[in-house]
Amino acid sequence: MRFRECFEFLSGRRTHGFVITSAGNCSEMWWEVTHETEGVFYLEASMSLASMFGAGLALGVPQIPVWVFTGDGAFCMNPGMLMVERQLNPPNLKHFLVSNRCYGSTYEVRLPNAPANDYAAMARAMGIERVYHFDSLEDLKGNFDAAVLGPGHSFVVLEVEPVGKKLKEPPIEGPEMKYLFGRSVERAAGVRIFDE
Repeated sequence: MRFRECFEFLSGRRTHGFVITSAGNCSEMWWEVTHETEGVFYLEASMSLASMFGAGLALGVPQIPVWVFTGDGAFCMNPGMLMVERQLNPPNLKHFLVSNRCYGSTYEVRLPNAPANDYAAMARAMGIERVYHFDSLEDLKGNFDAAVLGPGHSFVVLEVEPVGKKLKEPPIEGPEMKYLFGRSVERAAGVRIFDE
């Protein structure tokens, strides 16, 4: 499926909650489609820890949905994230693995073993119970409610075409991102993150 169309659909179905995006195409495409600064953390500096950040957040605010978008390039740097996700198993965590079979942060250099990598099988092998794989927008639309709105932690593989060009990075620097996101968590969850 086309990357942009996939993210347009997903952003249109998101009604509330938090979004964490990994470096590269995930952050850049979410920014291009939404221009959101509230409730979104563009984790541009860490290519393999977005789901760990999201899992910790999900545990801290169990009443709020947390969507994490990880590119398969980032995933390949830390597939052990699946073991941690399975052990923590936060029911409000929805982990989308965006598979375009290349490293989006490095101008779409092909991943090793790209055609054979089966991310859904890897998640199942780690014991994750709710695993979904979509390679068409129609299939994603038809099964969105079960995969994303259903109860429990989900791991959702989205097979998308490479973007074919370098996208613009979100124009938000680290310290600004920290405070924008932290303040949005404070407001939405009624918790205190920062001192006066």
